[in-house]
Amino acid sequence: MRVALLANLKKNAPTWDGMSPDQWDDLDSEKTIESIMGALRSRGHEVTFLEGDIGLVEQLPKVKPDICFNICEGHFGDAREAQAPAILEMLRIPYTGSRVMTLALALDKPMTKRVLTYHDLPTPAFQVFERMGEPLDPSLHFPLFVKPSREGTGMGVGPESVVQDEAQLRRQLERIFTRYDQPALAERFIEGREVTMGIVGNLVSPTARRMPEDENAPRIFKGLHIFPALEVDMGKYPIEEAGIYTNRIKVELAEDFHYLCPAPLPESLVEDLRWYTAAVFRVTGCLDVARVDFRLDMHDNNKPYILEVNPLPGLNPGYSDLCIEAAAAGWTYEGLINRILDEAAGRYGLEQG
Repeated sequence: MRVALLANLKKNAPTWDGMSPDQWDDLDSEKTIESIMGALRSRGHEVTFLEGDIGLVEQLPKVKPDICFNICEGHFGDAREAQAPAILEMLRIPYTGSRVMTLALALDKPMTKRVLTYHDLPTPAFQVFERMGEPLDPSLHFPLFVKPSREGTGMGVGPESVVQDEAQLRRQLERIFTRYDQPALAERFIEGREVTMGIVGNLVSPTARRMPEDENAPRIFKGLHIFPALEVDMGKYPIEEAGIYTNRIKVELAEDFHYLCPAPLPESLVEDLRWYTAAVFRVTGCLDVARVDFRLDMHDNNKPYILEVNPLPGLNPGYSDLCIEAAAAGWTYEGLINRILDEAAGRYGLEQG
């Protein structure tokens, strides 16, 4: 097939005086782009890279792809990850991954948590702050975890994200408002292990939207391949990271990533994580691929809490969580990338030659 790989390269991103140093941390490297293109070409596909900006409107009709492999993060706007797919839908061009609404939803962490809460899926209690003077909800208690509402790759997340009192909360809110110019999400801090679950596929039979009350009830996620759980081995990182999966760990220390995969967890807990992952995939409308992040409450028998869902998980073969999880399951990088493409092509009924 003729495939257009759509992404936003860090080297092509706009710059300006006074921009935040982590402004483009969620954009892709040339290494990632070259790796994906190589994987697709290994299966005989004709691949063209296109920068995922407004130029797509002119470039795509020239390239005439059968399908686009989309990993665009976008540059500006509350729904920037949904912008390239919106263009593709206007041009009626098939693409991999989730649709416009899911991508807009998942980038907005508070809105995602509202959907999870509606479906009785466990996510930490939270409050959204839009102004400095807003009082803390009396139902929330310190410590809290405070981060930007609409950023990825741990942007705005550091040791100072865990706040122990009102003064620390106000300092962190001011930091987020000043640097990111967006609402801040404050949620109950779950002290415990950090685990992520990767998933490829599409639901054939619908999974239940809520955990069944009967523990013996079948948990349906036919059509989904859920990879082994990956645990970030926080004990291997500098003490100043304070046991938090920080932006520094995800970016500066990415090449020296410490993890346990499969994570050393009881099978019963892994089964719960698999079910929650499938449920989140469904209720947020994910397609083809996603990653769901959890914290396990060390004070409540490792009860899982859903932190967020990422329908555009990183695909760097060296250190991206999803790629490590796939490798732990015995998949090659080429197999992972082409499975994502195959899942999308199958949804659109495309001939794959």
